[in-house]
Amino acid sequence: MSLVRPTEPIPVDKLGRTHFIGLGGAGMSGIARVLLQSGVEVSGSDARDSDTLRELEEMGADVHVGHAAENLGTAETLVVSSAIREDNPELAEAHRRGLRVLPRAAALGALLLGREGIAVSGTHGKTTTTSMVTVVLQHLGVDPGYVIGGKLVTTGLGADAGMGEVIAVEADESDGSFLMLSPKIAVVTNVEADHLDNYSGIEEIHANFASFVDRVERTLIVGVDDPGARQVAELARERGKKVLTYGEAEDADYRITRVLARGFTTEFTVQTADGDPVDGHIAVPGRHNVLNAAAAVAVADEMGHDLDVAVEGIADFAGAARRFELKGEAGGVVVYDSYAHHPTEIEADLHATRAVLASFAEEAEAAGEIGEERPGGRIVALFQPHLYSRTRIFAEEFAAALSLADEVVVMEVYAAREDPEPGVTGELITSRVDHDRVWYVPGRDEVVRRVAELVRPGDIVLTMGAGDVTELGPRIVDAVAGAADDARG
Repeated sequence: MSLVRPTEPIPVDKLGRTHFIGLGGAGMSGIARVLLQSGVEVSGSDARDSDTLRELEEMGADVHVGHAAENLGTAETLVVSSAIREDNPELAEAHRRGLRVLPRAAALGALLLGREGIAVSGTHGKTTTTSMVTVVLQHLGVDPGYVIGGKLVTTGLGADAGMGEVIAVEADESDGSFLMLSPKIAVVTNVEADHLDNYSGIEEIHANFASFVDRVERTLIVGVDDPGARQVAELARERGKKVLTYGEAEDADYRITRVLARGFTTEFTVQTADGDPVDGHIAVPGRHNVLNAAAAVAVADEMGHDLDVAVEGIADFAGAARRFELKGEAGGVVVYDSYAHHPTEIEADLHATRAVLASFAEEAEAAGEIGEERPGGRIVALFQPHLYSRTRIFAEEFAAALSLADEVVVMEVYAAREDPEPGVTGELITSRVDHDRVWYVPGRDEVVRRVAELVRPGDIVLTMGAGDVTELGPRIVDAVAGAADDARG
């Protein structure tokens, strides 16, 4: 993957029949769904069949499994992601015909034209924050459109056209594609070094965020606890933009003054300069998710909605797929799945899990139930590194973050779009973890067995990574259940 060349979006009604290469992907399928709901003829292809393809087919899309030039049919516009190579037969055919070829983000940008666009960007938290914005606005009766990178638990969908004038979308900085969006309101959660297979370093990342600031038409909402995002806020003010901030920092416009774990629920208080403190809660763990919630209520408040009602609405958020998603429970062991694939994300999830375990222990102690299964439980982390380049660059940081878990199992690197690098394996991380309860286990079947052997009642297993590690959660649940049945005889 590499940085994409910015392309200005065109109105949806000018796209004509639109073909997607990689239609089954989370980002592409969401845009296709909204276009179908908007009356655009859609076709597309993917390397393998999926439920997502079948859902789009039921909505009227012309779906193909496998890539071939004839799949284009009568398409007038081709939409591609930055992961599609130039030798793809459909892309080559589109160039031969002289069709309009749009990057995925330009198609997403088309959805914002003529609507009250809200774009959420940042190195971490985009999917969760966009999801929270959507749920809060739904609670307020706005019926927004949305395109997010994971499915909302409340709707079972990752995208919908909505009936109102508002649409909330993720603004992806990983390949520079957020520079094709022109939102009315934008959120920047944080700015850290990542995607260094595309960027030369943090300086280039900051330069791209500076360009993104220029595209925001009205208000920038920034998480100022993060130093990189704070720099973006300062730059935006210098350029005359309206800037609102959120976080635990003393100078935050939406200041979080209390965070309290109650099992998997987190209570919080938000304070504004000209209002009374407002108490709320979210049904997901972690201080980082409270910050995401603060961003969502700040968006609603900036749009003119009542802050108290917005905070009330955040309680409706039930999570998003692959964002601390429950996979099952067996033998007193609970298994969750997370998309965390950067050291900061892993650290945040492990701190959140530790707070959950501590909360359970406190509740049990208060109730005189010491010795129950959950209290005293441990964190068993199963991590699948994503990309050879990221593994090599952040090996030390991954190891430091994973050291927060009691038991650590690291899989082989998920290559995604990269070719293997000599000497870069999951062992590059395990060799640096600062305790001895760590294993490098390349094989998928062996990984499931190892985790099932390690756990004991009261433990929380957290599978983490951007690859196919998500498929292992249910298998671990089944393995633990089988072991529990065997133990009972």
